[in-house]
Amino acid sequence: MTGDERPTAVGQLQTPTNERARLPATLTRVVWLLWAASLVVLAARWWRGEGWELAGVVAVDGLTVVLWTAVTFFGGIVHSYARRYMAGNETIDRFFGRVFAFTLVVLLLVAADSLVLFWLAWLAMGLLMADLIGHVEGWPQARAAGALARRYFLASSALLGVALATLWWETGATTVSALADGVATASQPVVLLAAGALVVAATVQSALVPFHRWLLSSMTAPTPASALMHAGFVNAGGILLVRFAPVVTVEAAVMLAVVLVGVASALGGKLLKTVQTDIKGKLGCSTVGQMGFMLVQAGLGFFGAAITHLVLHGFYKAYQFLASGDRVEHTSPTVDGRDGATGPVGVAVVALTALAGGGLFAVLTGKGTALDGGLLLAGLVVLTVLQAAREVVRQSDVPPVVRYGSVPLVALPAIAVYAAVYGVVEGLLHGLPAVGDPVALTPVHGLVAVAFGLTYLAVETGVYRHSERLYVALLNAGQPARETMLTDTEDYNEY
Repeated sequence: MTGDERPTAVGQLQTPTNERARLPATLTRVVWLLWAASLVVLAARWWRGEGWELAGVVAVDGLTVVLWTAVTFFGGIVHSYARRYMAGNETIDRFFGRVFAFTLVVLLLVAADSLVLFWLAWLAMGLLMADLIGHVEGWPQARAAGALARRYFLASSALLGVALATLWWETGATTVSALADGVATASQPVVLLAAGALVVAATVQSALVPFHRWLLSSMTAPTPASALMHAGFVNAGGILLVRFAPVVTVEAAVMLAVVLVGVASALGGKLLKTVQTDIKGKLGCSTVGQMGFMLVQAGLGFFGAAITHLVLHGFYKAYQFLASGDRVEHTSPTVDGRDGATGPVGVAVVALTALAGGGLFAVLTGKGTALDGGLLLAGLVVLTVLQAAREVVRQSDVPPVVRYGSVPLVALPAIAVYAAVYGVVEGLLHGLPAVGDPVALTPVHGLVAVAFGLTYLAVETGVYRHSERLYVALLNAGQPARETMLTDTEDYNEY
């Protein structure tokens, strides 16, 4: 049967009736009201300098108010966007119910002080996201993607359960806040076991290499769900490490392992992105790399930087996914070699801007001015500015004077804004146990920095492309699970 002969379910979107639009509109208003309430709580927390708690159940501290504000804002954007995106869909109420429930569960997770409540919220968060990934019931690939994600999330929840049960057994603590004192006198091998389980659980949930396959297979999710996933859900790994910082910082080897895992994913995500051919695939690989950067910052002891990163990355990635349709260009490849040719002047502008960005960050935050993990943090800022500046300079359709002049004028104020946000977040996190102390540099950190820098330059200059074996390996590693792939044109016509 050809595509023309096969009946299709695709047609003009229906105009939703008042009855059909009532639940989405109501839930959207509720989420925006929650955002307004979060702003009030954030201001009160900043003014008072202390939080609130329901002993043994929830604790509203600096981390809670920052994430409440970010989560409700992202949730409001996604709800508003989805009202049009899902208009006329028969399952719109079910979709909105799950998205709203996901938002509430995340709000509960970041406030939970009870170990049991935290684990239940973590489990519910994963199950709801798996349902959103497999939302389209009549689409076998979507259902397969949801089932795959569910297996990963259940594994992450099991690891978290092992860690929390181990900590409770060893320390007797039933709340997150009580663990700080308990781990100080606990058996080191037991705490290391729990810390290892926490790190792996965070790695799975944040889709870091080698657990990135569920994220690359999740493109069947409706675009609003994808935005919520990449802007919020994958950040759960960083939140977990910050909340349980007293456990993961108990041994320097654990923090070094976190750095190594983060570096591997940051470089792996960047390499995988280079072989992707579709917009959402590139965004997915970008998320893998950005979550790696987040873990590197946590592993260096800069938990405030990790939270700042996940919030700002959430803003950026939510926009990228919701606007992904505008990124598709209906053009033919050109043979014009000007794109990508930087030239000596461009190289000098990019390099000087990157160094100036790192120096400005160090001056404004005080990180990178001493022989500790701050040097590596400032180095990450230099590499980030380097990449962003290079992308601007490579735009061949803009006059050179405009390109070269705009690089520092855009990059340096952006670094100043980042430093300001970082200062606010760090101030709100002040007082959290084990948060705020950078790790001491070791020779291993130096080797990691050198290896990271060389690999990054190899990727930016394209040297790695000379290896066909590496290209094939990246192509295979960047493929979604076979059962989640659409390979039949008729399937595209139908869905």
